Amino acid sequence: MWFNRTLFAAVGLTATLSMQLALAQPSGVECIAPSDPGGGWDFTCRSVGRLLEEQDRVDGSVKVTNMSGGDGGVGMSYVVSKRNEDPNLLVAASTATISNLAQDRYTGLDHEAVRWVASLGADFGAIVVREDSPYENLNQLLDDVMEDPSQVSFGGGSVAGTWDDLKVRLLAKAAGMEDIADINYVAFNSGGPAQTQLLGGHIDAYTGDFSEIAGQLEAGNVRVLAILAPERLAAAPDVPTAIEQGYDVIGANWRGFYAPGNISDEEYQEWVSILGELYQSEGWQEAMEANGLGPFWQGGEEFGEFVDQNIEQLVETSREVGVLE
Repeated sequence: MWFNRTLFAAVGLTATLSMQLALAQPSGVECIAPSDPGGGWDFTCRSVGRLLEEQDRVDGSVKVTNMSGGDGGVGMSYVVSKRNEDPNLLVAASTATISNLAQDRYTGLDHEAVRWVASLGADFGAIVVREDSPYENLNQLLDDVMEDPSQVSFGGGSVAGTWDDLKVRLLAKAAGMEDIADINYVAFNSGGPAQTQLLGGHIDAYTGDFSEIAGQLEAGNVRVLAILAPERLAAAPDVPTAIEQGYDVIGANWRGFYAPGNISDEEYQEWVSILGELYQSEGWQEAMEANGLGPFWQGGEEFGEFVDQNIEQLVETSREVGVLE
């Protein structure tokens, strides 16, 4: 199952970058985060956009537009129908994007409707509770889930059956739960609203990714019960992994971008080159470490092939956990 150890082999390797000569720098660049502010897609657009400006890799500024709805489907539909030839547009994407596509949640769209530019890192899943929660470790939380799934509510920034939901179901399965369909999962448009509900006491646990909650952890507002990584993160050395606690689950969420489907090959390769150079920069490497991202570069055609393979694997995994027939 690609959410577990097989994916780590890919995440742990940084592919050799095949750079193309950049053309004239894009001007008036817009990055669409297909979510509300505060989630992982928003983080991707704002972090990369800031560095593109600071490193003078684009001509002018990078405008970030939040376009929530349909767990990313509204943003993709807008790009395909309104902006599909715009070379100055990027859209933040992740494992959640292709899991939605694999499960046909973006009505009338498939992954071939856009051009997959690059992934710039992998974000590991986290199981998070409020600082004052009675749950002090993952075992306590999953024990209550096993006893009565209805008594523990999990919230995430994607719809039921997609990335945030699958993470907790895989943990429950590793704990020995037979009917993981009984998990009490509450879906939100993005990570920001889900965190708000967690801090307000309306859900018991949040199943986001580490980069989304790093600020809340630093502020002392939350407790991270487990990181779904093969080993502890440098950004959170005191947080144990799920593996340490007896659950052999690794969940890595790549973060990257797609571009409109009808841009030219030259315009597409220009973005591959720009993002590849940014990935190698000291600024992005520091940003990855600060936000708990692991190294994972895929660019251009190589990334497109990776997305194709992931779609196939996600269909298989979704059937295994009962999301697809």
